[in-house]
This record gives sequence, C-alpha cells and structure tokens, in this order.
Amino acid sequence: MPDRSLRTALSLRLPIVQGPMTGADTPALAAAVSAAGGLGTLGCGMRSPSAIAEAAAEVRRRTDRPFGLNLFVQDTPTPDATTVDQALARVAPLYAEFGLQATVPARWCEDFHAQFDALVEARPAVASFTFGILTAAQVERLHSAGCYVIGTATTVAEAVAWADVGADAVCASGMEAGGHRGTFLPTGRPQAEGLAPAGSTMRTGVPSQADFAAAMVGALALVPQCVDALRPRGVAVIAAGGIMDGRGIAAAQALGAEAVQMGTAFLACDESGIGRAYRDAMAQAIATDTRTTRVFSGRPARGIVNPMLQKLHAHETDVPAYPVQNALTGALRRASAEAGRADHLSLWAGQGVAAVRPMPAAALVAVLETEWRAALAAQAALLQG
Repeated sequence: MPDRSLRTALSLRLPIVQGPMTGADTPALAAAVSAAGGLGTLGCGMRSPSAIAEAAAEVRRRTDRPFGLNLFVQDTPTPDATTVDQALARVAPLYAEFGLQATVPARWCEDFHAQFDALVEARPAVASFTFGILTAAQVERLHSAGCYVIGTATTVAEAVAWADVGADAVCASGMEAGGHRGTFLPTGRPQAEGLAPAGSTMRTGVPSQADFAAAMVGALALVPQCVDALRPRGVAVIAAGGIMDGRGIAAAQALGAEAVQMGTAFLACDESGIGRAYRDAMAQAIATDTRTTRVFSGRPARGIVNPMLQKLHAHETDVPAYPVQNALTGALRRASAEAGRADHLSLWAGQGVAAVRPMPAAALVAVLETEWRAALAAQAALLQG
C-alpha cells in the first residue's frame, strides 16, 4: 500500500493545515503558513476560474512550499420565482438600512466544473473539497495532475464515502468548527451505508435540515471513529473543530489524527482578508456567542451572533438553500463591511473564538509549534509516571 500520509507526501514539517476560509483567506496568508512549515490553503469556492489561476500564481510567487486549493462541490441551482421573491422580501428591509434595493444577482454561484478544470490546471500540491463528494474519475484526474486529495466529512459514513472514491485523506470536521458545515450524506442508516447512483442529488445536493442537525457530531467523538474506519485503508484523518493551540494539536494526534485543520485561529492573523469590524467582533466573542445558522447563506454555518442573525432567526427554516440565499445576501454583507459595521456580516467563527491571537501568520505557526512540542513532552512525562 503506498504511503498516503499528508506530512510524508508533502514533506510538511508541522501537522498544521490552515483551513480554507472562502472570502476571508488570501494568497499572503496561505503562503505565510506554508513557508512557516504548515500547509496554507486558499478557499476558492467563490473564486472564478481565472481568479483561481491568479491566486495560485500569487501564492507561488510568495513561496515555493506546497499549498492547497479548496472548492465547494455544488450544482448550479434553478430556484423558482416565488422562492426568490419571498427571499428578497425578507432581506429588503435590511438592504434599505444602507439605502440599497435587494435584487436578483447575475449568477447564483460559480460553475463547479469550470472551477474544477481551473484547479487541475493550477496543479496545487493539495486539492480539498467540501459540501459534496467527487467521483472516482475526478479523484483520479487530480492524482494524475499530482494533487493530494482531501475530502471533508462530518460523519463516519461521509469519511468512508471519500475513501471509497480514492481520497488520500479526510478532514473530520466537528460541530465546533466555524463556517459552513460540510454535510453531504443523509444520516439515516439505510441511506448512509452507501452512495446513491451517480448523478443523483445525494452526491452534490443539499441534505435535509434534519440531516444537518443529526450530523452535528463533536470532534472528540468524530475523529477517533473516522481513524478506526480509515486507517486500515491507508487514508489519513485530519481533525478540525475548536483547535486553537498546541494542546489541541497534540490531543487530536492522541485520537489518531495525523494533522489538524485550523481556521478560526488563522482568521485573526494580519494576512487574513477580514476587516476591522469583523476583527473587533472576534476579539470580544466567547464560545457561547457562536451559533449555527442558515440565515446568511442557506447552509448551516457557525458564526458570531449579530443583529442580522437575530432579525432573520424567525425565518431559519424558510430561507432558500445555499447558494441562493448566499447570493441574495452577498451585496448586503459587502455593504456592511464597507461601512465598517459588523451587524450585517456573516461573522464565521468556531467555538474556540475566545482564544484567537492576532499576530502575523508565521508568528502564530511558531507559537503553535512551541506549544505542540511542550504538550507532547507533557504527555510523555505523564506516561512515564
């Protein structure tokens, strides 16, 4: 069996993956993390094919170390007019606060297949995916391009599904994680035991709200179960969800994870693309200030409670599924950011938000390494009695 371990395949010095944060990460952040010994990642779910190529080139301009590109596996939706009109009516009063009119965007999302082609052309060291699952043929195409493939799972069944299509590693994303949930399979036992036939909505469609709720599994429970299911198959597990320091890295490794993925921890770094209002909100937040909500994008995502979330909370189950709601609120969120206001931003952050440490990314990686090595030494001392 070939060695599919992440650190061996990529010659990574540290077991740290910077989580993809679409709309908030930058080539400067990804490059800084990679240069410091971890794996930097660019969230490209909302980047056009040309923007993916430009961003990858910019990372390469800044570092010669491996980095990753992440895509959302999704179909382009065709919502009916009534659904769109009702959704616009809900957000119209919020737009009016900025003197704007809620309108239908030119497109709901980027075309995934065109994005996928651009990713293959960019040939990053790592190609990672969330919101859905690739076919075995798509994974093989990535392997032929020299990419190490990572899928995202929120349940053991999803992790096994990624192993079945040939992924090299799976990111086991606990419910503590900030940002969007990557759930893509129904959670009922009969359905989750195997994938539906190719072409069905089960592969790239949106699960029911009940499925999302059932897949809210904590990292402490999810990671070791995924390790038990995937290790015999030579598929690595990367732990994600609430990991903010070196102790968390060591703890995840004790559960069998080969590495950790950290998003919220890097969101506060100097190179992050978020504005001052977002940074101030994170600086004041604690774990109990975060919620998982659909109101911003139509897909459950964890973020800091703010007035927009509170105003739309009554419509939590009514808003259209991602990416329709996401597109309908996009201009509103941009207006809030431009005005320096956090009240209408999607303030994605995990339950570890109170532990953020604003500093340059390279400095944070250095701190994490020191903490991680100290934690490993402490564990060894305990074992020795």
